[in-house]
Amino acid sequence: MNVLVVEDDVRVADFLERGLKAEGYSITLARNGNKGLELARVGDYALIILDWMLPGLNGIEITQALRAGRIMTPILMLTAMGALTDRVQGLRVGADDYLVKPFAFEELLARMEALRRRADAGSAAKPPESLVLADLTLDRNKMQVHRAGKRIELTAKELAVLELLLTTPQRVFSRERILANVWGASEDPLTNVVDVYIRRLRVKVDEGFDQPLIRTVRGFGYKIDTSD
Repeated sequence: MNVLVVEDDVRVADFLERGLKAEGYSITLARNGNKGLELARVGDYALIILDWMLPGLNGIEITQALRAGRIMTPILMLTAMGALTDRVQGLRVGADDYLVKPFAFEELLARMEALRRRADAGSAAKPPESLVLADLTLDRNKMQVHRAGKRIELTAKELAVLELLLTTPQRVFSRERILANVWGASEDPLTNVVDVYIRRLRVKVDEGFDQPLIRTVRGFGYKIDTSD
């Protein structure tokens, strides 16, 4: 996945470049607005991480220029300007998401993944109609869950958490990633809502069955798999 990072703060830019490369992303870096716009217009990027305050063109001007040119690459805007009016302005001119500095790297990754899934959902690629692990099945069309042929009743948020885990079995999802993907920016990042919903899922999905599927990886987060 090729990502364009437009950031003039050397420390932030280097941190993003190193961290994202470690996560397997291919990074192109621009340190001013004019270069960022130039690269965004000619490059093939899955995502643009764009600082608001830049030398030359700022993030708002770059976003406006890209959208006016019908370049619809998802934009995640970074800024120290956290007022509601600032966030609204960034979204209204065409940014797809907004992250206020300083930010947790895990939340940045989670928001990038959410934007990628949103872009994939709008593409021609059709996601699988069902997610299956062992005897557990989630029907995405009917939004129904069955285990060993038994219907399991879940709330909308419980379904969303389970669907996220089932998209990549064996992958560990941090609490921050689950929170950002399922609740977005509407929930306090210090809340324990993720732990509460994981407990609910365990009661409904695992209790009464020989093989537990939802697992805690201490110090990291949660995953779903069939390992003992």
